[in-house]
Amino acid sequence: MSNVTTLLDAKSVPEAKAALVCPSRNRTYSYKELREEMNRVGHGLSGLGIKKGDRVCIFLDSSPEYLISYFAIWRIGAVAVPTNIVYQEEELLHAVSDAGACAIITDSRGVRIVAEVQKKAPDLSQVICVADPGTRPVTGGAIAWSSFSPAPGSMRAANCAMDDLCHIQYTAGTTGKPKGAMLSHGNWMTALDAEREALRLRPNDVYLGIYPMGHVGLSWGIAVLRAGGTFVMMERFNPNGYLALAKQYKVTVLAGMPPVIHTLTHSEPGTENDLRTARVIISGGGQLLPSVWEAFDKRFHIPVANSYGLSETIVIGSGTTTLPEYPALTRNYQSVGVAVGYTEVRIVDADDPERELAPGETGEIALRGPSVAKGYWNLPEATAAVFRHDGWFLTGDIGYLDAEGILYITDRKKDMIIMSGWKIYPTEVENVIVQHPAVADVAVFGIPDERRGESPVAAVVLKTGSVLPEQEFESFCRTHLAGYKVPRKLIIVNDLPRVHGWKLLRRTLREKFGAMGP
Repeated sequence: MSNVTTLLDAKSVPEAKAALVCPSRNRTYSYKELREEMNRVGHGLSGLGIKKGDRVCIFLDSSPEYLISYFAIWRIGAVAVPTNIVYQEEELLHAVSDAGACAIITDSRGVRIVAEVQKKAPDLSQVICVADPGTRPVTGGAIAWSSFSPAPGSMRAANCAMDDLCHIQYTAGTTGKPKGAMLSHGNWMTALDAEREALRLRPNDVYLGIYPMGHVGLSWGIAVLRAGGTFVMMERFNPNGYLALAKQYKVTVLAGMPPVIHTLTHSEPGTENDLRTARVIISGGGQLLPSVWEAFDKRFHIPVANSYGLSETIVIGSGTTTLPEYPALTRNYQSVGVAVGYTEVRIVDADDPERELAPGETGEIALRGPSVAKGYWNLPEATAAVFRHDGWFLTGDIGYLDAEGILYITDRKKDMIIMSGWKIYPTEVENVIVQHPAVADVAVFGIPDERRGESPVAAVVLKTGSVLPEQEFESFCRTHLAGYKVPRKLIIVNDLPRVHGWKLLRRTLREKFGAMGP
C-alpha cells in the first residue's frame, strides 16, 4: 500500500497533539480529529459513488476544509483537482472539463459559478458545499459537507500503487491554457520526505503557512504533518497578522516568498523579537533579489531556504534549495542551492536537450527524480516535449551549475510571469484582452517589482479611432480573469515588436519598459 494519507495514521504521533491550527476560527484539529474528518468526508464521497481514479475538483479558499478535501479524496484513491476560489467561470470550466471531474467541493461563495459551470460540464454531477459560518443552509441541489456521517470504525486508505494518480495540478502551458500536471502517490510521498529533509523537520516544529492551498506550495505544510509537527495556517498574508501568529505560536519554520521577505526587511524596529523562535524561512515562487536577501539576513539572522522547483516537481520534491546549516550555499545571496532528496540536476543545450553542458555554462535546467510528474493530462505531445524518454524534465528555466553543483537561475526560456508566487502565462491574458472591442493587438509581459518579483503589464495597440481608459481596461480584465492575472499597468503603443510580422518579442518590451516600475 502506498497511499499518501497513511501519514496521518502514524502511531508515533500522539493523537491529541495539535496538527492543524486555524487562528481565524480559533479552531485546532488534533491528529485524531484531522484523521476522523478525513475519513468522514472520504466515506461520504464514497457514498456518492465516487471511486478510485475519479477526479474531484476543489473550489475553495484556503481553509481546513481545503486540506481535509485533499486527504479525503486521496484516502479513497480518487484524484484531487485543486483550483482557486478567485477563478472566474471560464477558468474553472477549463479545469473541470479538461480533468473530467465528476464532483466538486465548494462553499456558499462558489456555488453560483459552479452552477454555471455545471451547465457546460455534464460530467460534473455532484456538488458538495461547505456552508460558511452564519450562512443559510445549503440549497439548490448541493450536498452539505456537514451531512456526511462519521466513517464506521477505522477506515483504511485505498490500496494505491506508487504510480497511481492522486492529483492533477493545473499550470500554465505553451498554448496559453493551463495544463494538468499528473502527480502520483509516489510523487507526493517522496516530495514530502525531500521537504522534510531540506528543512530538517522535527516533531516539535511549528510551521506558519501562507501558501494558497490550491497550489503545490501546500506540500510544505503537509511535510510538517509528515514529521509530526504543527501546521498553523494563514488564509492570506498580512504583515501584522503574520508577526502576531509567529510570536503567539512560537513558530520555528516560516513560509515566505520574495514579497514577504521584502516586507519583513522593511518592517518596524522590534520585529526581530516576534520572529525570535524561527530557525528557517522558506522562499520560492520567484526571484529573491540579492539586495533584499542580504538585508534580511543581516537584520534577522534567519537562514533562508531559497528554493527552486515547479508544479511538475511538487516544489522541491525534485528540485533544489539552500540548506539552513550550510550558509555558504547562498553564494553572494544568489543561488537556489543544491539538489535535495533523490533529485538530479543538469544543464542542457536549450536547442539540443541531449547535449549536457559543463559547469559554468548557461543553458536549460533539467530535473530528474521520483517527484517529477507523470506528464500532462490528455496532452501527449506537450508531455513528450518536456518529459524526456530518459526521465529528465525540461523546466524551461535558464541557469547554470557551478563546479560544486550549486544552481543559479539567470532567465526563463518561457515567458511565464511569476508575481508573488503566482504563475501568469501571457498568452492566456492576451487572449482575453484582445476580445475588448477597442483592442487591435496586445502583448503582456513582466517587469521587475522589488516587492512582488515581477508584475504583469499590457502593451496595447488600439483600433483606429478607439480609446481605452485604464479604469475600463481594468474592469474588463477583472470580469474575465482572476485578480492576480490582471495587468498592473496599461501602456498604449503604436505597434508591437515582431519578427517577420508574427513572432512577438516580449524581451524587447521588457527591455524598453522594464525600468518604469509597477
